[in-house]
Amino acid sequence: MDKEQARKKIEKLRKQLNEHNYKYYVLDEPEISDFEFDKLMKELESLEKQYPDLAAPDSPTQRVGGEITKKFNTVKHKYPMLSLGNTYSMEELTEFDTRIRKTIGTDFSYACELKFDGVAIGLVYKKGRLSQAVTRGDGTKGDEVTTNVRTIKSIPLRIYASNLPDEFELRAEIIMPHKSFIRLNEEKQKNNESLFANPRNAASGSLKLQDSALVAKRNLDCYVYGILGKDLPFESHFENLAKAREWGFKVSDLTTRCNNINDVMDYIEKIEKKRTSLPYDIDGVVIKVNSYAQQEQLGYTSKFPRWAISYKYKAEQGITRLLDVAYQVGRTGAVTPVAILEPVLVAGTTVKRASLYNADKMEELGLHYADTVHIEKGGEIIPKIVEVKKDLRSPDAKKIQFASHCPECKTKLVRNDGEAVHYCPNSDGCPPQIQGKIEHFISRRAMDIEGLGEGRIEVMIKNKLITNIADLYELKYDQLLGLEKIVTDEITGKQKKISFREKTVNNILNAIEKSKEVSFERVLYALGIRYLGETGAKKLARHFGGLKQIKESSFDDLLAVPEIGERIAGSIKDFFDDERNIEIVKRLEKSGLQFEIEKIPETSKSEQPLKGKSFVVSGVFERYSRSQIKELIELKGGKNISSLSSKTDYLLAGDKMGPEKKRKAVEFNIPIISEDDFELMITT
Repeated sequence: MDKEQARKKIEKLRKQLNEHNYKYYVLDEPEISDFEFDKLMKELESLEKQYPDLAAPDSPTQRVGGEITKKFNTVKHKYPMLSLGNTYSMEELTEFDTRIRKTIGTDFSYACELKFDGVAIGLVYKKGRLSQAVTRGDGTKGDEVTTNVRTIKSIPLRIYASNLPDEFELRAEIIMPHKSFIRLNEEKQKNNESLFANPRNAASGSLKLQDSALVAKRNLDCYVYGILGKDLPFESHFENLAKAREWGFKVSDLTTRCNNINDVMDYIEKIEKKRTSLPYDIDGVVIKVNSYAQQEQLGYTSKFPRWAISYKYKAEQGITRLLDVAYQVGRTGAVTPVAILEPVLVAGTTVKRASLYNADKMEELGLHYADTVHIEKGGEIIPKIVEVKKDLRSPDAKKIQFASHCPECKTKLVRNDGEAVHYCPNSDGCPPQIQGKIEHFISRRAMDIEGLGEGRIEVMIKNKLITNIADLYELKYDQLLGLEKIVTDEITGKQKKISFREKTVNNILNAIEKSKEVSFERVLYALGIRYLGETGAKKLARHFGGLKQIKESSFDDLLAVPEIGERIAGSIKDFFDDERNIEIVKRLEKSGLQFEIEKIPETSKSEQPLKGKSFVVSGVFERYSRSQIKELIELKGGKNISSLSSKTDYLLAGDKMGPEKKRKAVEFNIPIISEDDFELMITT
């Protein structure tokens, strides 16, 4: 394929992928499987790698992110991003309508739309391509977050439509859907990190991340609610939103046009009934005069447009009784108070527990046993206590004091200066800390040790087989065989027996042995150093090359690494100042875990036995990791490609290679070689 053919193929693939993205993320009507989509994406990635000058910022391959933004530039809005006046009252809405009629008469209509609870954004398109994304900021200037916004799959990077204005700007709301929010907070809870209070905060925090690859993992979404610019298709708001939908943007199906204020009120009531079943947060409805000419006639106050207003719903609350306060202990020893409540229905779900965050929040509320409390779902998801009905409190009610000792191991709690959280310092003897650290260590993104779920770690701890992560590598077959545990399903009440049978034990021990091949950067993350996440672990590993260098580095050396701030640097120093951690690391090193960046065997760069040959690498290998094999291919003059075609020279196959690749290799008559064959090729 020459360059011109490649250009045409790249354009075709981009258009196909953009169309499938639109059908999947905007219409929710996928036409092809994830597997087929991935094949198209890999083909495009391969061509863009082969012809780097044909790469483009609006290519679907850029959705995964990876660019680092050290500082977000402040940009002036071409069209100011104005706030809206708010009302919670139908009477005030009627007054708004009366003011409109006095100015423009009765010949007008309203456009009504959802008031999304997210982050307002301005999306600038030039010649059909996304040019710039800017946050609201102070309404006049905002932060440019284009790199991060490109990762949001419901935002077109390029529009394939005729009669587009040369330049226009969309006003939209970036949101975090409930599913994404719950998944994110579950992950943060596992890592003992502070939880986001609601999806709006999560969306805002995600947009300001410096690493766009992390933004891509947050699964943000975007709904358009306005369009600005010259030469727009229509002279009215609702009709232009319909056109934006045709162009491929996500516009809520609940957006409608109302002929009068009575229709508006009916719409508000209809949406209020629907709001608890929506997959994202809204906090009201926005009402706008539909005609742009009439909007201009109505004009603006010093703060708000006179032609629009938002009607905000009151947060749904429930009243119940506080029964007790329980305390949860995380893997790093952080102790979180949780209110235990008489069950109450709030926003369509039964609430039995509510987060109290920390001792300061408890003190602020002044909780007493058996208090009557107002419960509200913060961000429609996380229940919280918003008010205590002190006038209903019994005169002899006892005030609830924050726990002085760990609820699990009875160790006296500590609270560091400047921190809101209490900690249990008994990291080696506190059961939930031990269990949490081990569960973090074996998790998929860390050591990926399969077979230890369903409470098996808890069984081993209770049987005193393991007290820390290093003990995993000293487990024996006879110790595990025959262990049992009875668990009760919280919903059905049915009991289930968890047994360590022969096959289970062999699978566990094999998975533990296989984990010794896990790369250093994941091992570093798996150690569970407080505040050190996946990205920080990768940066440290690649910066220093090995654990010895990290251990011996100074505080300032650590701060020099991107993404490593003072809190993380201090935590790393504290970790390696603890002799107990040093001893565990020594045992892990002795067990054969990777504590250095992988290095491929030394070979002569002058030897080019694979020159001109292309390889697709698939499966799991015995002596090399896939990244090592790919490095060797390039070192020996060969070329790595991501997908098979008739021009591929070899398929290098390991264990667990996908059947589709094998089928395609046979179809194209491509030689399938093993790891042994490959070694012969590079050594003879």
